[in-house]
Amino acid sequence: MQTFIFGHRNPDTDSVCASIALSYLMNEEGKNTVPKVLGHINLETKFVLDYFGVKCPDYLNDTKVQIKDIKYNKKAFIEDTDSILSAFSLMQQQNITAVPLINDKKILTGFVSLKEIAKYLISGDKEKVDTSYQNIVNSINGKELLKFDDEIKGNVMVASYQTKTFHEEVKLTNNDILIVGDRIKILEYAIDSKVKLIVLTGNHTLPDKLIKKADKNKVNIILSKDNSFDTANKVILSNKIKSININTKPISVNNKDYRTDFISLANKVGHTNYPVVNNKNECLGLLKVTSADSYTKQRVILVDHNGFSQSAIGIEEAEITEIIDHHNLSSIGTNVPINFRSMPVGCTCTIIYNMFLERKINIPKHIAGLMLSAILSDTLVFKSPTTTEDDIFAASKLAKIAKVDIDEYGYQMFKAASSIKGISVNDLINQDYKSYSVGNHQLGISQVMTMDFKEIEENIEEYINKLNELKSGNYICVVLFITDIYKNGSYVIYNSDAKDIVEDAFDLKETYEGVYIDNLVSRKKQMLPALLEVIEKRV
Repeated sequence: MQTFIFGHRNPDTDSVCASIALSYLMNEEGKNTVPKVLGHINLETKFVLDYFGVKCPDYLNDTKVQIKDIKYNKKAFIEDTDSILSAFSLMQQQNITAVPLINDKKILTGFVSLKEIAKYLISGDKEKVDTSYQNIVNSINGKELLKFDDEIKGNVMVASYQTKTFHEEVKLTNNDILIVGDRIKILEYAIDSKVKLIVLTGNHTLPDKLIKKADKNKVNIILSKDNSFDTANKVILSNKIKSININTKPISVNNKDYRTDFISLANKVGHTNYPVVNNKNECLGLLKVTSADSYTKQRVILVDHNGFSQSAIGIEEAEITEIIDHHNLSSIGTNVPINFRSMPVGCTCTIIYNMFLERKINIPKHIAGLMLSAILSDTLVFKSPTTTEDDIFAASKLAKIAKVDIDEYGYQMFKAASSIKGISVNDLINQDYKSYSVGNHQLGISQVMTMDFKEIEENIEEYINKLNELKSGNYICVVLFITDIYKNGSYVIYNSDAKDIVEDAFDLKETYEGVYIDNLVSRKKQMLPALLEVIEKRV
């Protein structure tokens, strides 16, 4: 089974590059992993991927359990032209009480239950047959003698009268289907009348003379081993299943629907069985309500985060097998022990670099370039206080493999990332926005890396208004830090009633929207701890 590897929502360079690098490492060990992203990548990450010629991982919407993950019956459907007996036999074989009907292109055309079959057998019109020649042969376990028509449609009758009475009172036509035993005169009368079909019972056969006449008159003939009574009952069961009172518009579920939505649907409508279809309305099988608890969880590995609020939607429904992170412990828990690797370093890719060394897996140039880029991004080219000797050592080794100069490449990377032209206020704030729990309250922090604060300053009121919108419910405050790594500091914009929190957190003598704070570059080691310390005293 495939395992998805992904970082946090609003992916940054570390979360994306760590996903790709870890997936490469694990696949080299023979595992089946696929890197994913949970949102649009930023300009910096796009530059990095383009620079090293690496395709951006596909987007992952969520990890919620879908119908396709549930163990539904993938053999439970039948063509609507098959017989009633075939449908009933399938129900018995698959231990189901209803079956979806499909056409020759597998499109769902109806739904029939044992209840409808029973109702037909008790009160249906059993004097009519609308089926195929082959259905009749199969239903009575018969043998083909003469066949001229693929489709057989007409009135069924059993030759139970005396021969004289039958001749005098029964007028046979081409629309009649006659079930008869070894009664030569009646057989000759039926052949002369050019009936649609003769079912000859009792394991008898016809004289050559009558076979030749039947062949000339194009009379279909099937031989049955059973007596006329049993044969008649089976002929009725040869009718096409769609000929009885079926549900032509059944409530179905798409194989990409969520399990939780299916449970809500089942509770609302109260049905026991549901056809499963794809987006083309092709039937894939049958889902019983009792099967809803039998499903396979999506296997995932988390990098660069370990909190529910930052992870994929529906992460609680996934099977987390491993976490590689460099942040503080957060809210995610698992039912069984997993590999959890956390180190107090500046970047997740520093940890993954060490994993390459430990497992003696060669690092190709493009993977080295991605991991280097992540380290430079997260440590702000070693200016962040989160930087460790491990980060610097890993970056120096990776730079040699990637064949780039750290200072020159770092400048190009941040220059590419610093442009904010054409990015809306909403998108810029949400580009790297994270929420943190403080007791029963929340703290929102967004960080933007740019060397062009003037562009933001010109529209600062729009940013304040957006932060005011974000501060809803149980949020204490929402703060935006605009970090200029070459100036080695950050400008601060905050929601309107958070001035005193910002002032106390950073010990400012003068506080205003857009205030610059020197040497403030790390969210993890500077911004978050300072704000938490003040907020925790107030809640």
